[in-house]
Formats: sequence, C-alpha cells, structure tokens
Amino acid sequence: MRLFIPFVALISFVMSAISVVAQDVPRIAFLYHTPEDTIGWSYEHDRARAEAEAYFGDKVHIDTFWNVAEGEEGEQKMKELASEGYDLIFATSYGYLQGALNAASEYPDTKIEHANGFVRLPNTSTYSIRTYEGRVTQGLIAGHMTKTNRIGYIASFAIPYVLRDINAAFLAARSANPDVEFEVVWLNTWENHELENQAARDLIANGADVLMQNTNTIEPMKVAEELGAYAFGQDSDMSAYGPHASLSASIDHWGPYYISRIQALLDGTWESTDTWGGIKAQMLEIGAFSDEIPLGVQEHAASIVSRLRDGTLNPFTGPIRRQDGSGWLASGETASDSDLLTMMFFVEGIDGTIPR
Repeated sequence: MRLFIPFVALISFVMSAISVVAQDVPRIAFLYHTPEDTIGWSYEHDRARAEAEAYFGDKVHIDTFWNVAEGEEGEQKMKELASEGYDLIFATSYGYLQGALNAASEYPDTKIEHANGFVRLPNTSTYSIRTYEGRVTQGLIAGHMTKTNRIGYIASFAIPYVLRDINAAFLAARSANPDVEFEVVWLNTWENHELENQAARDLIANGADVLMQNTNTIEPMKVAEELGAYAFGQDSDMSAYGPHASLSASIDHWGPYYISRIQALLDGTWESTDTWGGIKAQMLEIGAFSDEIPLGVQEHAASIVSRLRDGTLNPFTGPIRRQDGSGWLASGETASDSDLLTMMFFVEGIDGTIPR
C-alpha cells in the first residue's frame, strides 16, 4: 500500500523541518549607524562581518541592519532583535552605548557586544581598536609633509577616543616639526558629507595643506585631491578617491575579533570581556605610504610602526603637559590605559576649545 502525501502538505512539512533546524542555528545581528554606501568605519565592520559569515557558513545565521540611528532608535532595534530571539548582537558604534546596556538589562539571555564601549554587564562585551597608534604615524608624516605648518583636523565628537587621536597626532607631528599648528573643527557628527566637505574647504582656505579626520566619509580626501592638499584614509584605504592626495591610511581589521567571539558563542565559552587591540594585535593596519613621501620619512614612519607593534614605543611618554600648562606626565612617565580611556583634554600646544 502506497502512502500519498498531498504536495501542499509535503511542502509544509519540509518548511516546518527547516524552521526547526534554523532554530538550532545561532542568530547574530550587526547594527550600523550609517547608510550602506559607505567607506570607512561601518564598511570595515561589514567587511569583517562578511569574513565571519564565510568562515562559519551555515553554522550561524547573520543579519545586518544599516542606518540604525544611535540613541533611542538603536535601543529599540536591539530590544526588538532580542525579543525575536537573536543570540548575539554587535552594536558597532559608540552612540549605541546606553541602548546596548538597556537592552541587555531587559534581555539577559541575549549577548550584546558594543564597539568603543567602556561599561559592561554580565551579558555584554566591549571592543575597540587603538586608533591612536595610527595617528602617530599620520602625525609624523604630516609634520614632515606640511609646507604651511598648518594641519587641519576634522573631529566628530568630544569623547576620549577622538581626543586621544588628536593628541597622538599632534605630539607626533611636533616631534617631526616643532612649528606645526593644528586647527581642529568639531562637527558633532560621525558622518555628514556636506559638513565634512565644507570643513575641509574651510581648513584649506585657512592655510592647512594636510587634513586629518575622525569623521567617516571620503569628502576630506576628495577635497584634498581637488585643492592640492594631502589627507589620510580614515578606517579604510581611501587612496582611490585621492590618488595624489592620499599619504597613507589607518585601516581597521575587525574580522579576527568577530570570528573569535562567534566561535565562543558556538562553543558555549562566551563571557563578558573588554578588548582593546592595535597594531600588535593586528586589529589596526597602516596603509601603504605614498610615493610623495620622501624615502627617509617613509623609513622613519615604518620604524615607528615596528616599535608600536613590538611594544617598545608608548606615544604618550612624558614630559607632556595639558593644554592649560598643568602637568600630566613627568619625564619618562607613560600614560596608563586608564589615563587614555578617560582623556578629556588637549595636550599643550593645541589651540582651540573642546565642546562640552
């Protein structure tokens, strides 16, 4: 006797079986605060997400969510994903901090990892890159390459991460050229094409011939190319957008971290951790040096990268004073990670104010 199963019933049975299997596969979400057509911060996170997806194949299910605003929108999105059963959420921008904590508190069975965060709960982790190490190389090169002795810096938000980068760049630039001056422009945004474009033009009009940035678009590089200035790739290699302007780049590598954390989830060994890696940990790469840079400067910059990699150079080594002239680091004294993570001041020599 043959058993005949109606086609519709068969399809329903198969789909139900697939659904059961899918429930056994960890669900992972990546949240980005920028639109998908981006080069820089979110681009590198998503490139790493693709590496992880290729590495794990069908062992996990990964979804990406673009253009999720920081603040309340990000918090609601994380709570929504947690309520839908996502096992692990990577919140890839600093401004997701409070939302990540609130969502994690409400959904303790969901694990949330926050990029550039500094507060953790039992089901959250934080991870960052020592981007200031890249600024040391950039500052050194900028100090050598400037003809006007004016370097323009397009800054995002007045937070320790950004202030560390500015200070590291300035100290390195001054080590190469004691006459260097920095002009810092605060935009209070991570990514705004129009504002970054105008800021770059204003800085060059004010005499800057080298641009640096903590913002996330290619506009400063494009403006530098158009107006005959120099610039550096931010988080990504941006030389394609300024083949003559680009001197080098700081390139983020999140892939190994994401793979290790997803593997921990699969192994059942995931725990709340704080990770802060740089060149030594291969989380930060210094991009190729432009042929515009004299060979001697390239060799000097390469030696700095080597010393950062092997740990023999701490770019925040005294004597260093604060902007107001008060003492910070005595001669030979080095800044601790705690000092760096709470940095909310300019070092001596930088003009301008920090917005509150």
